[in-house]
Amino acid sequence: MSTESSSSPRSFRLSPGTAEMLDRRAAALGQSRNALAERLLAEGLRREEHPMVWFRSNADGVRTAAVVGRRMYIWQVIDALRQLDGDVAKVADDFQLTEPQVRAAVDYYAEFGDEIDADAERSLEFARRERERREKAASLTS
Repeated sequence: MSTESSSSPRSFRLSPGTAEMLDRRAAALGQSRNALAERLLAEGLRREEHPMVWFRSNADGVRTAAVVGRRMYIWQVIDALRQLDGDVAKVADDFQLTEPQVRAAVDYYAEFGDEIDADAERSLEFARRERERREKAASLTS
């Protein structure tokens, strides 16, 4: 999930327990409190608007929108829909999703399409690099 390049300063009061959890988690992730708070707030607001979407780190560590209850990214659902001519029922059946999950991915894509397209490109490029790395390693041991 991308965040805006410029920021707008805000002041929030946090309970001591919440502040402690934020500090602890930021330290564990090696991030600043502000960066972590920004990510959590952005993801939380998106989840409020799109409750069937959640965020998880993909193979290269980038937070990416996914379908709740499935290990499937939104970009993968959109890619499947494109390949299957927009057949929601077929995508749901083929990937063991419900039709509401597929529609939720479409709704999220309608709002954040550029970001989802970038997620797809980044993930496919990562997979290509990993394939090349494995092929190179295999050639050294053959």
